[in-house]
Amino acid sequence: MSGLDYQVCIAGTGSYVPEKILTNEELAKRVDTSDEWIFTRTGIRERRIAAEGEFTSHMASNAARKALEQAGMEASEIQLIIVATITPDTITPATACYVQQQLGASNAVAFDISAACSGFLYAMKMSKRMIADGAFENALIIGAEKLSAFVNWEDRTTCVLFGDGAGAAVLRRAAPEEGSILATEMGTDGKLTHLLNIPGGGSACPITESNVNDHLATLAMQGKEVFKHAVNRMKQAAETVISRADLQPEDIACVIPHQANLRIIDAIAGRLSVPEGRVFVNLDKYGNTSAAAVAIALDEANRSGVFKRGDNIVMVVFGAGLTWAAAAVRW
Repeated sequence: MSGLDYQVCIAGTGSYVPEKILTNEELAKRVDTSDEWIFTRTGIRERRIAAEGEFTSHMASNAARKALEQAGMEASEIQLIIVATITPDTITPATACYVQQQLGASNAVAFDISAACSGFLYAMKMSKRMIADGAFENALIIGAEKLSAFVNWEDRTTCVLFGDGAGAAVLRRAAPEEGSILATEMGTDGKLTHLLNIPGGGSACPITESNVNDHLATLAMQGKEVFKHAVNRMKQAAETVISRADLQPEDIACVIPHQANLRIIDAIAGRLSVPEGRVFVNLDKYGNTSAAAVAIALDEANRSGVFKRGDNIVMVVFGAGLTWAAAAVRW
């Protein structure tokens, strides 16, 4: 089937966040912080925390069901499942395999990718290419994280930032009159792995009896350095897809940036010269949900009518790796 180049559209979106809300005021009872301190520095008011016994795969499957319903598809029709996560249910098998089982998507190839906050758009680029070249007719891509299981709840600089949740999208071949994914971009700078990581728990640093209390299997971050690189790389990635899609800033109905820090979002909005009011933000409700963040935001913006059929939207993300990605979509 070589030589084919099908157009690919987003046929449906879905999201899921746990019921439990953890507010800044509640966090202030655990660590030395306050609602004012957190909000002025991050833009976060609250975040969702998964229930006991609620895993990444469960949240992913809940989001996926909503995306499938909106796309008008049954799970049995899905041919490819990609789950982007840094908080898998288990190191192996892949969380996507659990999702396949939970959905009953028995005809799908299923695997995970690990690109931190950039994972959902990495999955979008990969699945777009595989559908465009004829290998698959459709794909279910999911960003899902249970970051609460990997947060050091004694570290006030990081525990206030992260939350749990999942977002999903169904991609398929587009009909001639439908919208499509216009352009995608992704990148990596492995020289900066030390800026944001979970140092323990892998083969390089197994958790042992001697280091179990050292919080090595929790998120560690050099915030100021991450901020600097995030703004620059997100700007470059967004400008790349805008140019490839032959768009101007005024052509963009909605920019959906990674929901990590309001200062980063404001900086990106200013540098892209997108008209005021066209940048979607839900960071205050959920905090940083890593791979799930842009996926949840996409679904909320879609379902709340922020953009309509025929509108151009741009998504742009940045994460540990360091990784970054962007996508321009005609809805």
